Amino acid sequence: MKIKLWLPVVLLVVAVSQGCVSNKKYAELQSNYNKSLDTNRNLKQSWQVTQQELAGSRGQVQSLEDQIASAKLNALALQDALSKCLAGSNQGNVNISKLADQINASDKYIQHLVNVKNKSDSLNQILTTNLTRSLTPDEMKDVDVKVLKGVVYISLSDNMLYKSGSYQISDKAGATLAKIAKIINDYSNYDVLIEGNTDNVPISQVNIRNNWDLSALRASSVVQALQTNYNVDPKRLTAGGRGEFNPLAANNTDFGKAQNRRTEIIITPKLDQFMALIGKAPQTSAQ
Repeated sequence: MKIKLWLPVVLLVVAVSQGCVSNKKYAELQSNYNKSLDTNRNLKQSWQVTQQELAGSRGQVQSLEDQIASAKLNALALQDALSKCLAGSNQGNVNISKLADQINASDKYIQHLVNVKNKSDSLNQILTTNLTRSLTPDEMKDVDVKVLKGVVYISLSDNMLYKSGSYQISDKAGATLAKIAKIINDYSNYDVLIEGNTDNVPISQVNIRNNWDLSALRASSVVQALQTNYNVDPKRLTAGGRGEFNPLAANNTDFGKAQNRRTEIIITPKLDQFMALIGKAPQTSAQ
């Protein structure tokens, strides 16, 4: 571009130096020169404007690139957050699902226990009914049958069971014990605890130190009678004495003392079978 602009000047110098350029020709050359200067000036101005516009465009491009980069970072952050959220949500769903399964299993197990208890209560009620039906009205005066917390209690008075001041079984107790033994043998899946109890009056007999001894000896006498005379399996029998320390009534009256002098036959499901029955939780369906 510089060569084109300065070419008229060179020609003018050459023409002047040769002395053969006319005034007209010179004026034409001058005019061309002036036009060339204007053109050069305009081009320079255009170039400057273009440079400014280019700089502005580059700034805009950089700004857009920065915005794009920032948007990409934001997108990555959002994607990561979304992934974590989905992972957390899925984990939460899994936990909720597991919790729901556990609750369902627990509900089924609770219902299972309720059914077991209802079955046990029903069997105990049948046992109690069968026993009370077999006793005469006179025998019922000395025998109290009840179910407490799923256990059958047969309470026998001392007046019916033992000779006065002794742990020997009386003759009149035989008929009642025979009926009780029949019920015990009919329910062969039950264990039997014989538990002796006394009032708080101190005992004073040879070879009997205190009420602990008396209550335990009386329970042992009943156990041996059930085994020997009525063929109850001794593996099902347990004898125990509680002395004066499990009273039903206050010992400050003769009536209260009479209630406390008793032997209880406690009939319960065999412990191992009962625990196995409880432990058999219902199967949960596969998810």
